[in-house]
Parts: sequence; structure tokens; C-alpha cells
Amino acid sequence: MDFRVLGPVSVIAGDGAPLDIGPHQQRAVLALCMLAAPRPVGAAAMMDELWEGEPPPRALNTLQAYVSKLRRVLEPGRSRATPPAVLVSRPGGYALDIPARDLDLGRVRGYAA
Repeated sequence: MDFRVLGPVSVIAGDGAPLDIGPHQQRAVLALCMLAAPRPVGAAAMMDELWEGEPPPRALNTLQAYVSKLRRVLEPGRSRATPPAVLVSRPGGYALDIPARDLDLGRVRGYAA
């Protein structure tokens, strides 16, 4: 997959087809992870960004739903019993576990081998 954060946030599958990564806020969750990759982004930081410092009462549930939907898009064949391999949970939050060469920002920074 090719993750793109420079320009419109998008993910391109290996066959060249763009993936439907969802509505604005869901895309923003993925963008935050792309910008921080490979470091995790905490749920509180994401909620502050998504709702400009004023998250609604069920913001954490909404954030978790966005992550769940993104995981289904990024790993469509993964069973619920199998831990995610792309958008992962780590101490400190959510992170993209992808090679730097799969992220346009990583390639620009010169991390690709």
C-alpha cells in the first residue's frame, strides 16, 4: 500500500486502486497517524485535534469506531481474532506499523531504502 499525506490524504492499494478511507474525521485520524509514523498518537491528542480541544461526551467511542473502520479498510481479510498489523495499538496510542517507503512523507524525509 502507498500512504499519502502530502496533498489529499489517501491510501493506494497494491493494485493501484484508491481505498475508501472514509469521511473527513476518519481521514484525519489516519493523517495524524501518518504524520507521527512510526510513533503512536495518543487518544487524547487525537480527540483534541478532531474536536479542536472540545471533544463531545462520547468522543473516545467515536475515535475507536474510526480506528475500527480504518482497520477494516486497511486489512479487509483480517479476522477479528487476528491482531491488526497496519494500524496498531501500542503503549501511548495508535500507530501505523508500515515501512517508511510506504509513506510519501517517509520517502521525502529520505528514510526509504
